[in-house]
Amino acid sequence: MWQPRSRGTSAVPFAYLRDPLFLLCLGIYFAHRWAVSQGLSTPWLRSYLNDLICLPFWVPMMLWLQRVWGLRNHDDPPQPTELVIPLLIWATVFEVVLPSTRTWSGLAFPDPADVLCYALGGLVSVLFWNWWYRPRTPRQ
Repeated sequence: MWQPRSRGTSAVPFAYLRDPLFLLCLGIYFAHRWAVSQGLSTPWLRSYLNDLICLPFWVPMMLWLQRVWGLRNHDDPPQPTELVIPLLIWATVFEVVLPSTRTWSGLAFPDPADVLCYALGGLVSVLFWNWWYRPRTPRQ
């Protein structure tokens, strides 16, 4: 059975699918889906909330799969490159490639604000994860 391990002896191992930021984003996503169904959402939330929570929602799942498949050999919090690479891929796919295809042209629209939301969500995530999973020193 797979057991989490951390490279640093004093660091708290990354919790992947039990990570508090991931769970918060999961709750926000479903709460917003309910709010939309009740007509309680705003145009800004409908346009940008999913983009804002995209990285803190998807990166823990991606890293967990990488860890289980043996492609990630540590349980440190996500590194900046583990956030920048998905940011670049999603920005390219969802804001450049899909809007230019015939199949998605009426459903996907290029919006630079989406990329800004991806980046802002990633920045907040890396700051939170580096704080939450920081090495703890025993109190004297």
